[in-house]
Amino acid sequence: MKRLIVSIFSLICLLCVTGVNGFSQISIPVSATGQIFAEIIPVFSASETSQMNFGRFSPGPQGGDLILSPESTVSVLGSVFKGTGTHNAASFYVSGDVDAAYSISLPSNPVVITNTSNAKTMRVEDWVSIPSPGIGAGILQNGFQVVYVGATLKIGTLNDNPVGTYSGSYTITFDFN
Repeated sequence: MKRLIVSIFSLICLLCVTGVNGFSQISIPVSATGQIFAEIIPVFSASETSQMNFGRFSPGPQGGDLILSPESTVSVLGSVFKGTGTHNAASFYVSGDVDAAYSISLPSNPVVITNTSNAKTMRVEDWVSIPSPGIGAGILQNGFQVVYVGATLKIGTLNDNPVGTYSGSYTITFDFN
């Protein structure tokens, strides 16, 4: 019996030393594989495809306005005589990610164009576009869109704006939203 008590006592001591469970779990490392994705989209870009051209005209005794719509129609206010020849709105090809929205910012101040033969100038103002300017105004359906731009040319008298070719440049900003 003494042997039995010593054996039970030894077993109790062994259980106390190794833990109540008697056997501890063996730790085996486990790993999992995760996936990574990235997508490169087309670069957002814009380029002029058609230059703004108010066409040919003659200033009258009081001057006036030549209004060029984004649809390339011309109307006249004041004493300006519209001549023959071509005129057209500017157009810009905007491209990027399919269905991306973008903003259009037209010039907020008048743009001056200058006679290439002398220092006489005219102002271009009241800019308009299709689609209209603003945040998220354009959508790149199929990854592109053409933006048409018109404006109003302020014309003085023949003394203010003598015969000749007038030219200048302007900036339109296209921005991804």
